[in-house]
Amino acid sequence: MLDGKNYKFNYSLTEKKNKQVILLLHGFMGSSNDFIEIIPQLSKKFCCLTVDLPGHGKTRVFGSEEYYNMPNTAIALIDLLDDLKIEKSYLFGYSMGGRLALYLAINFPTRFEKIILESASPGLKSQVERSLRYESDLKLANKLENSNYEEFLSNWYSQALFESLRQHDNFEKLKKRRLENNRLELAKSLRNLGIGNQPSLWDKLSNHQIYTLLMVGEYDDKFQAINTEMAELCQVAKVKIIPESGHNIHCENPKEWVESIINFLVKGRENKV
Repeated sequence: MLDGKNYKFNYSLTEKKNKQVILLLHGFMGSSNDFIEIIPQLSKKFCCLTVDLPGHGKTRVFGSEEYYNMPNTAIALIDLLDDLKIEKSYLFGYSMGGRLALYLAINFPTRFEKIILESASPGLKSQVERSLRYESDLKLANKLENSNYEEFLSNWYSQALFESLRQHDNFEKLKKRRLENNRLELAKSLRNLGIGNQPSLWDKLSNHQIYTLLMVGEYDDKFQAINTEMAELCQVAKVKIIPESGHNIHCENPKEWVESIINFLVKGRENKV
C-alpha cells in the first residue's frame, strides 16, 4: 500500500525485469483482483500494475467525497505512478475504469504510450443527459447504501448489458468477488465517479494523439455503436470486436483479450486491430 495525503491505494505490481509497465483499471464494483487469472499470461510480456480504485477493494480515501471524483482520482493515480518511479506506461481501462483511462490519457498525454479501452465511453454528450443520469446515479447509490447488497448486485447484473456474462462459467466467481467490496464506499464512487458526474470527453477526441484500441464484445451492440462513433472522431483509435463476449470481455473471453492486447502493444500500430 502507498500512504498519501488523501489516498491509501491498494495495488499490485509484478516483477519488472526491464518490461514496460501496463496500468490496469477495473470497472464499477470490481477490484484489482478482477485481473488475477489474466496477469500470469500478461506478465510474460509486461510489468502489470493493478490498483483498487477509490471506493473499491482495499483502497482507502481520507477527506470529503470530492476525492472520489474523476479529476482528483486521476491526479492521485499520476502521483502513484510518480511514487513508483514509472514515468511512462501503457494504460488499460474497463467500463468505468475505461472512462477514467481516457480522462488520464487526455489530461496527462505524456505519461502513456498506448491505451486500450474495453467497453468504455467518453461520457454523456449533453448537460441534460448528464443531469438526468446523475439523478439516477444518486438514487442507485441510495439503494446501495440502504438495501441488501446481494440483492442490489443481482439487480445490477440483471441488466441486458450483462446477459452473456450471466451465462458464463465465471459469473458466480465474479459475483462472489464483488461482495468483498464495502457497499457504502461503492455508493461514494457511484455518486462521484459515475457517468452522471463525469465531464464529457467527446469534444476532446479529435485532438487525442495516443494510439488507442477500442475493445468491444460481439454481443454488446450498445458499446459497438458508441465505440464506432469514437473511432470516427479520433484518427488514432481503432475498434476491435472480440468474439464470444459481451460487455465484460476480459471475463468472458480472456484468451482473445490477452492476445489482442499483446498484438496491439507489442506488434505495433499496423497490427493493432
